[in-house]
Amino acid sequence: MSTVVALLFLHLAVSVLAAEGKSPWKTLDGNEPLVVARGGFSGMFPDSSIPAFILAVQLSVSNVILWCDVQLTKDGVGVCFPDLTMENSSSLLAVEKLKQNTYDVNGAPVSGHFFIDATFDDLANVPLIRGIASRTIVFDRLYPIMTVGAVFKEAMPPGFWLNIEHAAFYSQHHLSMRSFVLAASKSLVISHISSPEVKFLQDIAKQFAATKIKLIFRFMSIDAIEPSTNQSYFSLLSNLTFIKTFASGILVPKNYIWPVDESLYLEPHTSIVSDAHKAGLQIFAKDFANDFIFAYNYSYNPVMEYLSFIDNGEFCVDGVLTDFPITPSEAIVCFAHIGKNATGQATPLIISHNGASGDYPGCTDVAYTNAITDGADIIDCNVQISNDKVPFCLSSIDLTQSTTIVQTVYNDLTSNIPQLQSHTGIFSFRLNWSQIQALKPQISNPFPDYTVVRNPKYKNAGKLISLLDFLTLAQKSTSLSGVLISVENAFYLAEKQGLSVTDAVLDALNKAGYNNKTTKKVMIQSSDSSVLTKFKRRNFELVYNIDEKISDILNSTAEDIKKFADSVLVTKKSVYATDTTGFMVRGTNIVPLLQSFGFQVYVQVFRNEFVSQDWDFFADPIVEINEFAYAAGVNGIVTEFPQTAALYRKSRCLTMKNPPVFAGAVPPGGLLSVLNPASLPPVGAPAPILTVSDVSEPALSPVTEIVEAPTASSPKKASSSHPLTNSLSWLTLVAAGLFLL
Repeated sequence: MSTVVALLFLHLAVSVLAAEGKSPWKTLDGNEPLVVARGGFSGMFPDSSIPAFILAVQLSVSNVILWCDVQLTKDGVGVCFPDLTMENSSSLLAVEKLKQNTYDVNGAPVSGHFFIDATFDDLANVPLIRGIASRTIVFDRLYPIMTVGAVFKEAMPPGFWLNIEHAAFYSQHHLSMRSFVLAASKSLVISHISSPEVKFLQDIAKQFAATKIKLIFRFMSIDAIEPSTNQSYFSLLSNLTFIKTFASGILVPKNYIWPVDESLYLEPHTSIVSDAHKAGLQIFAKDFANDFIFAYNYSYNPVMEYLSFIDNGEFCVDGVLTDFPITPSEAIVCFAHIGKNATGQATPLIISHNGASGDYPGCTDVAYTNAITDGADIIDCNVQISNDKVPFCLSSIDLTQSTTIVQTVYNDLTSNIPQLQSHTGIFSFRLNWSQIQALKPQISNPFPDYTVVRNPKYKNAGKLISLLDFLTLAQKSTSLSGVLISVENAFYLAEKQGLSVTDAVLDALNKAGYNNKTTKKVMIQSSDSSVLTKFKRRNFELVYNIDEKISDILNSTAEDIKKFADSVLVTKKSVYATDTTGFMVRGTNIVPLLQSFGFQVYVQVFRNEFVSQDWDFFADPIVEINEFAYAAGVNGIVTEFPQTAALYRKSRCLTMKNPPVFAGAVPPGGLLSVLNPASLPPVGAPAPILTVSDVSEPALSPVTEIVEAPTASSPKKASSSHPLTNSLSWLTLVAAGLFLL
């Protein structure tokens, strides 16, 4: 069965249910909601470019609708372009050669290069560019502005939506949008026509009353004024029966349905969807884009956002207008109506990264409890150790990375230890556990160069916990398969601080009842082979962490790793090589090679934020997970958002014999194949090959007896001259000297 046939069968099944009154969809007609691609796949290619339209048809539901913002040139030619002026989405260098002007647009002066001042021939040398600067630059200036007819002919869309934004403006300049759409409807198959102007829709309503073309009234911002009636769009919202006299549906900003507060958290949904359906109007929601900042409630997972509009148990919009049509297609076909209790498939294994650290401060009680409820199979503890030898969970040995310690009296404990990190920090072995436990945790911010922050309402939630408490928490869970304990810096801690983190881990495991008879799997992870050797003769899964990017592994290296590890953890960049602009160019042989030696292969670190992903994944974390799980065949993923990975495993598309194209693998280099080879960005130097010498480590040193130094003072007794500053300063000097050798 072909993909198209499978999708048509799914559509038919839903239609039959609708006819029987059993449709799962709460749309006006009982059919699945529509996906409307704004300017095509405008999240990847320039808005209204031919590749954008074609990609939208290829990677969306079978009945996807292409959206064209219609502008008219001086000679009356209709073109697809997102704005009234050319500045934002076309090459400025080319545009500046054209006439610039200032016109009144709905009562306000607007300056720029208008289409009404250029003939279509004048646009021949005006290429399209991305309209949003944060999107990829590699497809800029490659594609021309196209006529409405040419777009339809090239893309052959299942549905074609013409949006007429400024009919009144064009009429003032003796160009008729009414005449254009009437003529276009005779030569093109148009499914929808929308406008924010009441008069324009009223003027064409009679001509299209007997056709299948649906007229849609587009709502602008709530306080904006509709030019025909001189009423605010908010006031028109309360008169849907009036809108029904000239339109069959409405298009509204998504925050009309799910408002957000000033802090970007959802407020209760409004009644507008049910109000529209009661009035006999379809309702479409707009302003969807995977690379926009949307409500924190969705944890940067755009699939979850779409599901809140189409599968919330109370209402369903009739369609969504989006820059990334692949994602609502997934939501509709793969995830809608799967039920909260759906189990899904068992792979890939979901391993948390500092708990649910994408939503809460990492390694806190709240991060771990939420990782469990979110569906993690394995929760992890990056073990650090305090001055009084208590092992605890924290993402880094440097307390400044995940607590607010720099705002406390312990700030003067800052030191520089090159063996541990390249910058100064306040290290865990400088404080006792009681002092560390009293610190306020802080949510991580992996992307300081972007305005992308995590769950600010809970940025300091929870409390840090000891390894023993972590193990006890996991032991009580009925859903967890096991725990992963990561051990790093063991050599330094033993030799320089007299602390045996490996002994502390074994002691905690014994106290928590994790012996050979435990039902919970215990995974010990380290980038140091000597650490794993320490745990070798126990019933643990030993995971070797290859934390640097590599391009290949020698067979002899894999054989050597087999002596001390059962599994291997690699980075995403070691599985798929990328070019200098962030596109995948090729897959490596690392995963199948390691699996051929009997290793389980895990990949790190998965995050939902769009800035963490290669362009090939369309700013969609589900697409990224699918690439590694489905195409690369990894055994498990390490993620800061276990809820997203758990949702992926529930996808009904994973069990389809012929899944839709948009649920399949992304071929490395596929998006770049549209470029002329001479225009391809540089690939960059290949990553190194992992050799035997890279994995060989000296045995762990015996713990050095250190003369006990005074521990950090409690907050009440702390002063600007801390006793540990001088007592440990010699260690810093020795460490610096060793680093320079």
